[in-house]
Amino acid sequence: MLIRLAAAGTLLVGAVLAAVTPAAAATACDVVYTVNQWSTGFTADVRVTNNGAPINGWVVTWAFTGNQQVTNGWNAQVTQSGSAVRAAAPSYNTTLATGASTGFGFQGTYSGTNTAPASFALNGVTCNGAPPPTTTPPTTPPTTPPTTPPTSTPPNPGGCTSGARCDGFEGTQADWAVTYPDCSGVGKAVFDTAVAHGGGTSLRIDGAAGYCNHVFVRNTALLPAAGSALFVRYWVRHTTALPAAHVTAIALRDANDGNRDLRFGGQNGALQWNRASDDATLPEQSPAGVALSAPLPVGAWNCVEFKVDGRDGTMQTWLNGTSVPGLLEDGVPTHDIDGQWLNRTWRPALTDLRLGWESYGEGADTLWYDDLAVGTTRAGC
Repeated sequence: MLIRLAAAGTLLVGAVLAAVTPAAAATACDVVYTVNQWSTGFTADVRVTNNGAPINGWVVTWAFTGNQQVTNGWNAQVTQSGSAVRAAAPSYNTTLATGASTGFGFQGTYSGTNTAPASFALNGVTCNGAPPPTTTPPTTPPTTPPTTPPTSTPPNPGGCTSGARCDGFEGTQADWAVTYPDCSGVGKAVFDTAVAHGGGTSLRIDGAAGYCNHVFVRNTALLPAAGSALFVRYWVRHTTALPAAHVTAIALRDANDGNRDLRFGGQNGALQWNRASDDATLPEQSPAGVALSAPLPVGAWNCVEFKVDGRDGTMQTWLNGTSVPGLLEDGVPTHDIDGQWLNRTWRPALTDLRLGWESYGEGADTLWYDDLAVGTTRAGC
């Protein structure tokens, strides 16, 4: 879905990407609003650029014209009262220099038409068309607290917790080996110095459609000792929405399951876990089960975290700091979520971590991975 916010507030709806056409004269701020939606829900990526004086403590506000309701947010404290929405700077990202940009996102629900907001404001100054004010805008956000607390607060934003093993592909590339399970095709894995989340390098995967085009890079040095809880955090950016068909982006070899893979990817347009030994899925692939998962937003860096506990087989997955209900396996069978997954006792012993792309017929994508943290406690985004 293409949404272009022009200088005069004109709304254009098209197909894939979002952009902003700036006014001929300098504007106080510019906002790019990118939506990825499905029948009753959507995710939105908001990127704001400050063209005025430096800001310490930013707040972005807007109003929905429909019945949209924000359900959770990331990289900002996103709250809603009626149609009005307020996104306040998190404690770890409060400043915006002149010309600097920042981004945040949220997930929401709607019915009918999901029309984009007509305008945005940065600390009360209208963006996309309004010139910078002659007086300096506020340097701190309004003192009125949000009407509700943040949906999720990562335990250590952006950090690498004590005891974790971290890898941003900066000088540690020898730990990664390219592998082509079963057969080799046109899938490619390269270290990319043009695109990165942190530092100057990321891992780029060109994943082609077709079963034999899968490609992964494998690491055995990052994982803690078998038999403990494994927490993995990584940042990923990709270009194509998850397809209806099954795809895998993360694979982990399970020594307790005949060396078959525990796989994390997607199906029916949403994130999904899959166990290769019996093809069980989390969540179950019913419409209700899929609705309890979430799509992976395109065109932006996303923080993905997951826990796999070898002691009791429980699992949990977070997307941009928020736990995904359909990707939670708590050991108690829940219809539409983990009933199928718990049809047998499963105590994984994971021996490697592979990043890449595997399609089982349909689905091609280009992905970038960066800033991994692996340990026995959650690292956060």
